[in-house]
Amino acid sequence: MRDAAILVAALRDPASVRALDAHGWTALLTIARAEQLIGTLSVRLRTLDVPAPISAMLDDARNNAEYQRRTALWEADCARRALAEYNGKVVLMKGTAYVAAGLKAGEGRHIGDLDIMVAAQNLAQAERLLLDNGGWEWVKEDAYDDAYYRDHMHELPPMIHKERDRMIDVHHTILPLTARPTPDAAAMLADAIGLDLDKPLPFRGGVGVGPVNGDQGLNTRLTPNPSPKGEGLYVFAPADMVCHCAAHLIADGDLSGGLRNLWDMHCLLTEFAERKGDFWQELDGRAKHHGLAKDVRRAIRLSSRVYGTEIPESWNRSSAIDTLFSRRMLARDEWGRGSAKFTRLAFYIRSHWLRMPPMMLARHLWTKWRKA
Repeated sequence: MRDAAILVAALRDPASVRALDAHGWTALLTIARAEQLIGTLSVRLRTLDVPAPISAMLDDARNNAEYQRRTALWEADCARRALAEYNGKVVLMKGTAYVAAGLKAGEGRHIGDLDIMVAAQNLAQAERLLLDNGGWEWVKEDAYDDAYYRDHMHELPPMIHKERDRMIDVHHTILPLTARPTPDAAAMLADAIGLDLDKPLPFRGGVGVGPVNGDQGLNTRLTPNPSPKGEGLYVFAPADMVCHCAAHLIADGDLSGGLRNLWDMHCLLTEFAERKGDFWQELDGRAKHHGLAKDVRRAIRLSSRVYGTEIPESWNRSSAIDTLFSRRMLARDEWGRGSAKFTRLAFYIRSHWLRMPPMMLARHLWTKWRKA
C-alpha cells in the first residue's frame, strides 16, 4: 500500500472494507487517524458487520466524535455569551459550523479549535469582549508574531481559554491579507444565515438544526442571543461555505489535512446540489465575486476525482496539475507516516509563496530562523 488510497476507497464505498485482512485494517485505521478522518470513517462503516476488535475501535471513534461535537457546540455557545454585547454577526466556521447547521460534513468530523468570523471594523470590540468577558488569553506573546498576525493575517493571534484549554481563532476574512485573492468578507457576513432552533435553515430542506436537539447536561443549544445588541450565531450561506472550504484547501496552506478538507467539500457539494436546483450557477457567480473561481473549480474537480462527487460536466475540465494535488493528498504510507517528501516540500514552499510576496517572505523566514 503506497498511499492513502485505501482510506479513500473505504469512504467512497464502505463495503470495500469487507475484503481487508488484518494488515489492511491496520493500515486503514492508522491512515484514518493520521488524516483525522477516523470519526468520519466510523460513521461511514457503522452499518457494516466488521471484526469485533475493529468494531470496538470504530465505536470508540464515534463516541469521541460525538464528544468533540458537543464540546464544539459548547465552545460556540460560550463565545456567543462572551460576545453578547458585540455589534454584529458572529459567524461559525469549518467543523463547528457544519455540526451546528446539521450538515453531512459534520458527521463524525474531527473538530479542534473554534473558528469564528466577525467584521473587520469591529475586530477590536470582539477581541476586548473575549478577553474581558470570556476568559480567553493570548497564546503568542511574542511581539513579532503578534504584529505579523495583526498586519498580515486573516485572523487575530490565537487565543486559548485559561480554564478549558480550548483555542479560538477570530477571523475577519478567509485568506491572509497578503494573499493574491481578496474575498469579499463583508458580502459573506451580509449573507450569513442565522442559527435558530425554532426555524429550519433555508438549505436544510426543513430539517433544521437537528443534531443539537436532545443534548442533555451541557448547554450546547445554539439559542438566539438575548442581548439587544448582539445578533447571535451564524453560518455562511451555502455558496460562501463552499468558497471558504475551497480557499482553505487550495489557496491557503500546504494541503495538510487535505483528505479531510476535501471530504468536507464532497459532502457540502453533494448536499447543497441536492437541495438547491440553481446551486451550481450560484456557486459559479459567488466564486467569481470572491476572486476564487480557479481555486473553487480545482477543489471541485479534486472532489470528483478523489471521492467521486457528482458534478456538472462543465465543471470537470481537468488540469495536469490536479494530479500533483491528488498525489499530495494521498501522500501517506501504511503506517500513517507522510510519504512523497519532495511533493510535500513543494507544497510547503507553495503555501508560503501564496501567503506573501517574495521579499516579504524572505524577511519573514529570515526573522523566524533567527528567532529559532
